[in-house]
Amino acid sequence: MSEPVAESSSSQILPKRWLNRGVLGIGLTSLFSDWSHEAATSILPTFLASLGAPAVALGMIEGVSDGLSSFAKLAGGFVADRPRWRKPAGIVGYLMTALTTFGYAFARSWPALLVLRGLGWMGRGSRGPARDTLLADCVAPGEQGRAFGFERAMDTLGAVLGPLSATLLLGTLGLRGLLRWTLLPGLVALVSFVFLVPSAKGAAGDASGNISRSFASSIAQVPRSFWFFLAGVFAHGIGDFAPTLLILRASQILTPRFGVGRAAAISVGLYTFHNLVDAAASYPTGALGDRIGKRGLLVTGYLIGVVTYAGFIFARPTLLVLVVLFGLAGMHDAFQQSLEKSLAAELLPRPLRGSGFGVLAAANGVGDLVSSVVVGALWSAVSPAAGFLYAGIFAATGAAIISLGSPGSRKRGP
Repeated sequence: MSEPVAESSSSQILPKRWLNRGVLGIGLTSLFSDWSHEAATSILPTFLASLGAPAVALGMIEGVSDGLSSFAKLAGGFVADRPRWRKPAGIVGYLMTALTTFGYAFARSWPALLVLRGLGWMGRGSRGPARDTLLADCVAPGEQGRAFGFERAMDTLGAVLGPLSATLLLGTLGLRGLLRWTLLPGLVALVSFVFLVPSAKGAAGDASGNISRSFASSIAQVPRSFWFFLAGVFAHGIGDFAPTLLILRASQILTPRFGVGRAAAISVGLYTFHNLVDAAASYPTGALGDRIGKRGLLVTGYLIGVVTYAGFIFARPTLLVLVVLFGLAGMHDAFQQSLEKSLAAELLPRPLRGSGFGVLAAANGVGDLVSSVVVGALWSAVSPAAGFLYAGIFAATGAAIISLGSPGSRKRGP
């Protein structure tokens, strides 16, 4: 059994304000990076069609990319435990994502897009634990909810601006021109990270901040309270399907009344509303978690998901009801994304945060893959209600596991 990792003995002077240069820099980086790749993602199906790609190509591209990203998150956690490697890992990851997204414009076949997307998503996955660890270290423990909520809000705002700018610029620039344009916000993200985010200081290692322990050793020393928390996150995650299925369900409900074209447009509008609610609720949720406790709020967020799924099963499917349900889904995502990482930061000793964030991100990635496949299969083989019932059961299970966490695990020093 490995010896427990000691907390850093070096004194770390934390900024007095939570919205400091580092938090702002990471927020702006997330905003512009998401703006870049979400603009490309929004036109990816149309671009693939222009290349003559079969329908299965999109599924292969997204599935392979998500799988590579999950493995990269684990490797990124190993890197993020080395303080001096954190910022370089983030720089390489954001550069890879920006350049590969730009590279879509020059692809002439869907296998080329598969390679580019896979490389970009490996960069996106590998940088995540480093970014999250840098963000957690930028603020005092009692302000991590605010910091992660702010980052989530900026990230989601980028997810709104990406498709919106694609819609506005597509007629002028064309498909390949728009893909070339994505380099601009991608490079702004990189510059924000390079010049605003401070480098990590050496901690819990030798004088240079390097750590010699292996990844397996780091994982073995993660506290039990974190693994219990991770079990709840994973239980929720294997039911938390991709929001594109909400768009599909809304379109199915609205088509008999509005026709295919208008139903599709309204469904995209509902998804945009979902993202706006997510962005608006993220910071207040994180800030409230700092004040009253993150665990109970995270359980509440999971239960909002249960209510949302139940609404799709039992509520009368009118347009007003769909607006309410998409708003609740946005709240559910805001609670989840803002509080899971900040609660993890509380449970993890500082020297192990990189590995812990990597495992958390990988668990969520695997959960996303399982949930989307299973819900999609139930949807097709049984009914949409069966898919929502499955999602609701696992959201409730995740809430139950998180709520059972021992009181002593709820607060953890930096």
